[in-house]
Amino acid sequence: MNIEPIKPEITIEDLSKIDVRVGTITSCEKVEGSTKLLKLNVDFGELGQRQILTGMQEYYEPEQMVGLQTTFIVNLKPRKMMGLESYGMIFAVDSEKPIFLKPQNDADNGLTVI
Repeated sequence: MNIEPIKPEITIEDLSKIDVRVGTITSCEKVEGSTKLLKLNVDFGELGQRQILTGMQEYYEPEQMVGLQTTFIVNLKPRKMMGLESYGMIFAVDSEKPIFLKPQNDADNGLTVI
């Protein structure tokens, strides 16, 4: 079976540059002045806590996000949005309503996705 790629082909070396980790959202709030952004505080275990902004306000209420253990890209260059810094990106399936990629079982925060 041959699946036609949507994006340019990459090498295993390119893929190895992406650092995807398990984290648990400990707090979430709407970003004042934005109709899209949510501000997440994410626990990455021994790696510490990080603030991550995500454009999922139209899909999820903040209380739905708190306690969610999912996956994040943690080595993106920090990005400033609405005056706040974002230190990563939540990993989700691009669907009509984004679907979060979650470990099948509880996992320690900070573990690497391989």
